[in-house]
Parts: sequence; C-alpha cells; structure tokens
Amino acid sequence: MARLDVFSHVQRDPVSEHLTIRRIRTHDLIDALRQGAADFWAAPTHLFFICLMYPVLGVFFAGLAFGNNMLPLLFPLMSGFALVGPIAAVGLYEISRERERGQDVSVSSVSNVFRSHSVGSIAALGVLLMVIFIAWLMTAQMLYQSLFGWHAPTSLSAFLHEVFTTRHGWALIVLGNVLGFVFSAVVFCLSVISFPLLLDRDVGAMPAILTSFRAVAANPGPMLVWALIVAGMLVIGFIPLFIGLALMLPILGHATWHLYRKVVE
Repeated sequence: MARLDVFSHVQRDPVSEHLTIRRIRTHDLIDALRQGAADFWAAPTHLFFICLMYPVLGVFFAGLAFGNNMLPLLFPLMSGFALVGPIAAVGLYEISRERERGQDVSVSSVSNVFRSHSVGSIAALGVLLMVIFIAWLMTAQMLYQSLFGWHAPTSLSAFLHEVFTTRHGWALIVLGNVLGFVFSAVVFCLSVISFPLLLDRDVGAMPAILTSFRAVAANPGPMLVWALIVAGMLVIGFIPLFIGLALMLPILGHATWHLYRKVVE
C-alpha cells in the first residue's frame, strides 16, 4: 500500500524515534571519503549514466544563458548544482548501502530507491530543494537588477567588464556570495543526513530534516570542514567544462552515505 504520510507519520521503526547522534572528528571525514572512493571504483560503470547528467546539464545551462542573453544567471545556475545535487545522490546512497550489505551491485540497484518505504518523503524533500533552487535564481536575478537595472548585458565581455571593474559589480560579487552562502548553508544542514536517513529508515521528511540539523549542531567543526570539502571538490569538478563532476559527484555521494553511518547510530 502506498505511503500517504510524508512529513509526519507514526513511526514503524521504534529505533527511529530516538536516533542517537554521534560525535565525529576530522579523521572520520577522511575515512568517509576513502570509503566513498572505494565504492566508486568498485562499480564505476554503474554510476556513469547517473553522473553524466551533470556535465550535460552544465553545458545546457551555459548554452541557455548565452543563447538567451541571461549571462547574469550563468554563475547562479552553475553554483546552484550544489543545491540540487543531493537529489540525484540518492541512487548513490543505495549502491553504497547494498555494497555495505555484501550484495551484488548492478544498474538495477538504483531503481530500488523507487521501491523504498520512504519514497514519498524522498520526493517531498527533493521538491523542497528544487523550490530553494528556484528561489536562489530569483534572488540572484533581483540582486542583479537592483544594481544594474533591467537592461541585459550586450556581450560576455561587457558583462565581465561590468562585474569586475565597477562598484556595482563588486557589490554584486560580495552580496551574491553572501546570499549564496546562506542558501547553500540551509540546504547543507537540511540534506546532509536527511536523504541517507530516509533511504535507510522508515521516517518522514520532517524527522529526517530535524535529525540532519541536529547532526550539524552536534558536530559544527567537522561539518564545516565537510562543507568546505564538498565545495572544493565541486569547484574542481566545474573547471574542466563540468566533466570533472562525473568523478567528484559520485565520490561525494558515496562518502556522504558513509558519513551518515558515522554520525547516526
């Protein structure tokens, strides 16, 4: 019978009512990355079709921004990948979970997500991230228009000149990064543990989100370091025309599963 309760429901797993958050250290982050890399190299061909969407979408968004004279949204679109990345990483969590259980991993492993007891909650949380992503784009657009008006830049060179050589351009850089940090911090706190938890246990979206915030609050230092690691690896992935994301994203996805295992008892 399909699950109709999404954000709150009667817990079927008694353990989920009293989830214990462990304290972690920096060496736990390194170990999570090591295990994530091991998961990726153990079955890279099974992840290719998942990770390929990111370079394709990156090129698509870049073409959209240039073709429709939407250059001011090019950077927000690129940086917005960090806001929606946890959605696609659910399939990677499932692969890591099956390897953890000693099961054979195949392409069909990803489809098991759709048979999860919490698929409704996972979908609801995914919709929430998409709403935040759209809100980020709208905020970036309003910020640009408040500084430069409604006129669109005539060319890439003119846009770069506006941004890097004018007072309004530097204001755009500073304020844009501050706002981007706020959006990314919110998404990080609500998703770093919630998606793996939903896949692993029979809980609703709201308990999963609250557990994720609790995990960050209990481990502020290590979680800050983890956020910086994620940001750094995404930047590296963006550099070679988004192609590096096909390597960085699966490793981060698998590592996040192992981080969840270390944080939630």
